[in-house]
Amino acid sequence: MATQGQIKSIIEDMLKQYFEDNGFELVDVEYVKEGSNWFLRVYADKEGGIDIDDCGRISEFLSGKLDEKDPIPDAYFLEVSSPGAERPLKKPQDFYKAVNSHVFVTTYEPIDGAKEFEGRLLSYDEETLIIEFGKKKVSVPAAKLASARLAIVF
Repeated sequence: MATQGQIKSIIEDMLKQYFEDNGFELVDVEYVKEGSNWFLRVYADKEGGIDIDDCGRISEFLSGKLDEKDPIPDAYFLEVSSPGAERPLKKPQDFYKAVNSHVFVTTYEPIDGAKEFEGRLLSYDEETLIIEFGKKKVSVPAAKLASARLAIVF
């Protein structure tokens, strides 16, 4: 039986060429159990934003591939959607694109006494994020990063 990580990798491989050919970006894949149900979630985006028709096309394509290869032994629900306005930042290119954007970051251990930071991402170089909040700046080592996402400013 394939692990959750292996299933994620299989799905990413199934979608790679289709996404390249159709101008989509694969933001994330999740295979998670919630209650008694398994969910396979694909988060996709594209330049100018993704719409319901795009999600439908991706879902149709992926459903066909999954029926063909059948890599998931359990019954599951397939969900394809936009990552939303507060999209997660996971890959290096996500962080590069988010420079000068408002972000929310959590760390595994405290930095200057805090584990949560919200502010403008000033820079990113795959080793370190520099975040400005108020009149302060904090340097967050990528190795200490627990999670990161875009954040909406109200």
